[in-house]
Parts: sequence; C-alpha cells; structure tokens
Amino acid sequence: MLPTSTMWPLLLAVMFGTSIALADRRTYIVHMDDSKNIKLNSFDEMTQNRDSNGHGTHTASTAAGSVVPGASLFGMANGAGCASSDILAAIDQAVADGVDVLSLSLGGIPRPYYRDSMAIAAFGAIQNGVFMSCSAGNSGPTPSTVGNMAPWIMTVAASYIDRTFPAKVKLSNGKIFKGSSLYSAKKNSTKQLPLVYKDTAGSNRAEFCVNGSLSPSLVKGKLVLCERGINSRTEKGFVVKSAGGAGMLLLNSPSEGEELFADPHVLPAATLGASAAKAIKGYLMLGKNLTGSITFLGTQYGVRAPVVAAFSSRGPSMVDPYVIKPDITAPGVNILAAWPPITPPTELKSDKRSVLFNIISGTSMACPHLSGIVALIKSVHKDWSPAAIKSAIMTSAYTHDNRGHMISDAFVSSSTKFATPFAFGSGHVHPEAASDPGLVYDITGEDYLHYLCSINYTNAQVTLLARRNYSCPSSSLQPGDLNYPSFAVIFDAAKRGKTTFTYKRTVTNVGTAKVTYRVLVQKPKGVKVSVEPKVLEFKALDEKKTYKVKFSGSGSKVTARGVSSFGSLVWVGGKYRVRSPIAVTWQ
Repeated sequence: MLPTSTMWPLLLAVMFGTSIALADRRTYIVHMDDSKNIKLNSFDEMTQNRDSNGHGTHTASTAAGSVVPGASLFGMANGAGCASSDILAAIDQAVADGVDVLSLSLGGIPRPYYRDSMAIAAFGAIQNGVFMSCSAGNSGPTPSTVGNMAPWIMTVAASYIDRTFPAKVKLSNGKIFKGSSLYSAKKNSTKQLPLVYKDTAGSNRAEFCVNGSLSPSLVKGKLVLCERGINSRTEKGFVVKSAGGAGMLLLNSPSEGEELFADPHVLPAATLGASAAKAIKGYLMLGKNLTGSITFLGTQYGVRAPVVAAFSSRGPSMVDPYVIKPDITAPGVNILAAWPPITPPTELKSDKRSVLFNIISGTSMACPHLSGIVALIKSVHKDWSPAAIKSAIMTSAYTHDNRGHMISDAFVSSSTKFATPFAFGSGHVHPEAASDPGLVYDITGEDYLHYLCSINYTNAQVTLLARRNYSCPSSSLQPGDLNYPSFAVIFDAAKRGKTTFTYKRTVTNVGTAKVTYRVLVQKPKGVKVSVEPKVLEFKALDEKKTYKVKFSGSGSKVTARGVSSFGSLVWVGGKYRVRSPIAVTWQ
C-alpha cells in the first residue's frame, strides 16, 4: 500500500549518506542486505550483543533494510521497556553522531511537554535538523490515548496492508466464519473437533485461557474458545496446547472489533472478529455437541486496504488539543521484517522455533515505515527542514483506499465506519507524492516556542524545552498561528454561535516555479469556514504566500461537549493537491 513505483529505485540509488538512528532495544541485523546506514547504540543492560526480544531488529529492518527476495515466515508472508534516561542518552548520542532521522517505536504516559522527556529530547533534535518520528501507541480505539503528541514530532498511526493470512472456521451447523492465522502445518485444515468454552473448558478465567485455568480432562483433543485479554494471544495457544487441546479459536471482544491479527501460534488456531465471536458463543448456548474445524488458506493479496487498525491510539490529544494527532498513518498490521534467530516468533520461552523473519503488528511497525520514507525524501531534498519534510508527508497523504472508498476503521460501531483525522491524522503516507508536494508549511524552533507561550506555558516551563533562558513575547499569540499542516479548532459548546477564530498559515512553493493555487474547503458540520485570499499565485520557487482561515460557529445546536466534526482545506494548482485536515471539537 505504499505507491513508490518510480520513486523507490531512484531514491535507493542516492540514499547512501542519509542515516537513521533507532532508539530501541539492541538490534540484530546480521542477515540484512545493508546495515551501514543505521547507527545502532544500545542502552539496555544485557549480557549479550544480540536482540533477545525481536522488537528492535524488526523495526530496524523495516526502516532501512533492503528487500530480501523470498523472505517469509513459515512460507507466508510487545517487549521490555527502557528507562527514560537511557532513551534520552540514545537520542543525544544519535544527534551527536549527526544522524538525519530518529525513529522511536516507543512511548509513555501522555504528560505536558515540559514534563515529557521524549518531547524535550525531540525538541533538541529538531533544532539540530534531525527528524523525529514516533509511534502513536497501541491503546485504541479509546479516544484521547495518542502519545508522542508534541507538534515537532511526527506521530504515526497504524494501518492494514493489502495482504492477509486468512483462515476459515466451519461449524457442524454449517456456519462459516472468516479468521486469520499464521499457523503452518503439513495439513491445511483440522478435522471437526468438539468446541469447549468457559465452564466446559475449565475453572476460573478459563474463558481467557490463562495459565492453570484449563482442565486437561475437559479440553484434551478439543477446539478451545479463548477470549482476548490478560495474557498474550500466543500464550493462550501455549496454555491450550499444554492442557492437551487440539486447537484454539481466539475471540475478539466488541472493543477489538473486527481486528484480525495473524499470529504464529504453536497449535492450530485462528483469530475471529467480534461479530463471529458473538455468533459462535450464541450457538454454543443453543445446543450441545457443536464441533468446528479450521482451514488455513495461506497468503491472500489485493484485499481492501488501507484500514486503520483498531488498536492504533486515537486523538484528540489530552495534553494539547490545538494540534491534530496522530499526524499520519503507515503500515503497521501483520508486517514481515527481520527477526533475531535466538528469539522464538512468539517470544515464549517454551517455543523452540527459530526464524529469520517474523510478522508482528503495532504502531511500532508503522513508525519505521515512515522513518525510512523520511530518509528517502531527505536524500532528495537535503536542504529541507524536519518541519518541511513533515508537511510534505502530511499534505500529500491519501484518504481513500484501493477500492476508491474513504479509508475505513477496523473498529466498527454504530457511529464509526470511516476513519477520522483523530484515527489516521492527515491520511495514509504516499511516499512518491511526498517527494514532490508542491507547497510546504515550514516551522522554526522559535515558532514552536511561541506556540507553547500561546497555550499558556510559563517562561520557566518553556525554558525547560528550550534548554536556555526564555521569555515569552509580550505580543498576543494564538495557538492557531502555529504554521502546522492541519487545523484543530476548539469551540466552547456554550458559545457555539458567538465565537470566531482566525488561523494564519504561510506556504512555501517547492513545486513548479510559476503556478496558481485555488482553495477548496470541505466544511466541518456546524462550522462556517472562509479563506482569504482564495487564490495564491506564485512566480518563483521558494516564494512564500500567507493566507488566513476564519472558523465561526454556525449556531447549530451542539448536543454534548466532546462532539467533533471534520473537514479539509485543499490548495489545488497544476498537478498538485495540498491537503490539510480540519478537526473541530466542542468543549
């Protein structure tokens, strides 16, 4: 789902000289084709030099590994934490080494920027011209869970790609359900096996298949239903196998929706979405002697994608609602990448298998996709600032899937079908378009400090981020004046028809020397939007133009605080479409 057909060969030829630093666990890359552009420094205390977790190796090879023909897992295409001091040391060392891109597939509890060590370190990095990309977090679909939300950080959400690993579950009553699995065996299906669940499988918490909860006398030779939660998905399979179970159906809860992870289980197993889980449990209650089988269908390509992962953390930011977060979406579900052979694919000590590649999911996988793209863009545009590169990526992102529909959300509810900017930011990254965006919104370090003043940070708090004595300007500053490539507008629900906000933006022409842009606005519900001027005429490259956007409450009734509506502002000129999302929230 990354359209790079013409860009990739060209950029790979010139990428040498662009370095990516990954502040992660120790990384094993012996079996990568090319690792000389990755600076690997470990700050975990370990007794060996190889990655014993796999997370670092996987993310490093995603960001900067070469294509390995024939790479697979079994023929088919969350780990230990780090101390803040170690992460800061890694970032500072990377900046001192002169890297161009920092990729951090980690995060913590959201907190004000002056108390956020990641935000402080990232600000120092961007002042040295280093691009910082970070994972958004895996706490979705709950709203306001997004992490790494400082405006100088590129916050990356996760999506599905157009490759799946389907499995089919067939019940004895003739019902068939679609699932997902990476289980590999000589036979591609199980025989019909008796289904057991909860009380018919064991004692307390047997529905979660935690260690010691299953009774061997009840589950031996049977297909065990296990709900997600408490322990890991692959550990549940090990618990079932240890108790003598012949297979497992891993059931999503309503909050997990139709998210289908492909896991390398130690026994025949498949993940099923929430709707299938509800139906199967209902059939079990209706009658006895229900059986089921699993058929493994290998690898399937061309499915609908991208789709925003349900687990991907959502906005709005609980710390800073004046900036839309996440910023962008990149592939993060069922991602195939390098893996240390000393670490089993399930990360379970009981798993004795050894692989060179593994398929895992998370915004940790999305982040290095973005980091690698940034390195490619930096190779072509060496004079672009981190903010300019970030703008290019955001304004060139696409919002429709490979079927031509709006990008959907894996978490489907009565009010959710299509993804919003609080799920996917500006959209899905489009590497080729990002290399030639037409216009960019640039931001300096001083601009960010002014922004902090505008959201009422004290001089002392801004000084912590600036790492020097700093006094906020006496002139009036507005959050909307930060030259960000998106628009987040906060209305007081009690004053919905009486408030107007004016945002100012400046764009720099980096596309065609002589070009005229005209604005198109998709207005969020309940808001009036006007833009002046409506036409931007450029006569030279690097020429700058400023425009203003006025947001006014339309006077329509707002039913509750916390309601949001969405739209977009697009500058269209020649071959370029420079798009910025709009998110309006009533508080």
